[in-house]
Amino acid sequence: MSHPDTDAWTALFAAARTPRADGTAPDSIRPLFAADPARFERFSFRADNLLLDISKTAIDDRAMAALLGLAREAGVEAWRDSMAAGDAVNSTENRRALHMALRAPQGAQRATGGAAVAADVHGTLARMHAFTQAVHGGAIRGATGERFTHVLNIGIGGSDLGPVMAVRALVNPASPMTALHLGNVDGHGWRALLAQIDPRRTLVLVASKTFTTQETMANARLVKGWLAETLGEDRAATHMAALSTNLPACAAFGIPSERVFPFGDYVGGRFSMWSSIGLSLALALGWDAFERMLAGARAMDTHFLRTPLEANLPVLLALTELWHVNGLGLSRRAVLPYDERLRRLPAHLQQLEMESLGKRVTVDGRPVPHATGPVVFGEPGTSAQHSFMQLVHQGPEPVPADFILVAQPDHPWAENHRILLAHGLAQSEGLLAGKNADQVRAEMRAAGADDATIERLLPHRIFPGDRPSTTILLPRLEPHSFGQLVALYEHKVAVLGALWGINPFDQWGVELGKQLADPLLAELRATTPEPARHDASTNGLLREILRLRDEA
Repeated sequence: MSHPDTDAWTALFAAARTPRADGTAPDSIRPLFAADPARFERFSFRADNLLLDISKTAIDDRAMAALLGLAREAGVEAWRDSMAAGDAVNSTENRRALHMALRAPQGAQRATGGAAVAADVHGTLARMHAFTQAVHGGAIRGATGERFTHVLNIGIGGSDLGPVMAVRALVNPASPMTALHLGNVDGHGWRALLAQIDPRRTLVLVASKTFTTQETMANARLVKGWLAETLGEDRAATHMAALSTNLPACAAFGIPSERVFPFGDYVGGRFSMWSSIGLSLALALGWDAFERMLAGARAMDTHFLRTPLEANLPVLLALTELWHVNGLGLSRRAVLPYDERLRRLPAHLQQLEMESLGKRVTVDGRPVPHATGPVVFGEPGTSAQHSFMQLVHQGPEPVPADFILVAQPDHPWAENHRILLAHGLAQSEGLLAGKNADQVRAEMRAAGADDATIERLLPHRIFPGDRPSTTILLPRLEPHSFGQLVALYEHKVAVLGALWGINPFDQWGVELGKQLADPLLAELRATTPEPARHDASTNGLLREILRLRDEA
């Protein structure tokens, strides 16, 4: 772990806060392109066919040297190897972080967690495969003898966001089943699903490691009751399976052990879609697609474990974020996938990054002496251009952006895809180039505006430019490249944990909300709040809710 008073941090701050040798500002980007025609070649990097371009940031040779020095001082390589070896890198819970083991091939020597974990992982995968094949082949059917055509995944957080993102990215007309998801405990979500599914042909997966997650179990009871209304109380559970480690609780719910698919406590929820949590993906997309997704993640694992820091994509993506957050003081980041199929990627990254990196103390319990993870937000392009990109282009504080482009579509409408890519490239180019006063004046004169109008509107039509962005380019969006992309961001988070000296694998802030909700639920079930238990605002809101409920 490295602290801001070390030589490496001092070098980083010098690179970020003092002018360059040519006198240009350390956060300016345009001069770097003017001085170096080969900048793209020197600041873009590849892992197989996935390309990462960080040339449209203010990172120059001096900054890169400082960042790599910081990575070495922080022990990124040792942290990476410790995680892969199965050490308890989640120190506050004394747990390992073995999401790489979930996609390690049989017989692998690294990132397997040892023989016991490897046997556990591949045993579960074999059971998932057999179950998927039996459902698709009709050996496992519904209580009325009909084939399952829909799979409903009930989960929340990582048991929901990852599968939702993946199935929307990879589903195609030939997919064997339709996947639906119930995450939010809000009953309106269930009402919206009711019109889409038939209980006789719906297979339900309850995804909860402990089988006690309040929101998930409330939804599971709701759906089980719906199945019982049509199929009968004694046959409802034949339409259900569990993704859990709590066999007694599953049995009490009516789900037998042969329908329970476990995953170890060495897998955090936001890293878990490669485990049995991905069963809905295997059912919806087919086993071959699920395996290819695992293989893509495995390819990124291999790159991460074997590639020197100077060309290591997860490391470089993490160092770019640290440069923006700590070097330049930028507290937000936009994620802009220019592919409609990736529309839920920003939501997944919000959990992956903000739940992992939103920490106020270091691994040894001391206050973090610098900012950590930024606020992550995003939408698919080109929709984002008609909503928040105004702020990204002209707001007072620059907002770094990740552009994710896919070179080849999986549809026949080539012109639409050319327009989509043109807009993605144009947005990153516009953030870099901006538009100065002379350009605005010339543009407005060519349009016939008079001098008074030009001068009045001039300040509003200037774009400062020099705003940073990174671009990730995929040749196609298919299971292998999708697995690479998601694993790239997972490893970026792990690297940032090492760089900032924080534990990216716990989430105590999530637990706080659960603890506070229980007494409030009891009071909502009763008639009056307990005044001594809450602050004045919460008491007042409780009274108002109860009054409105009684009036209704």
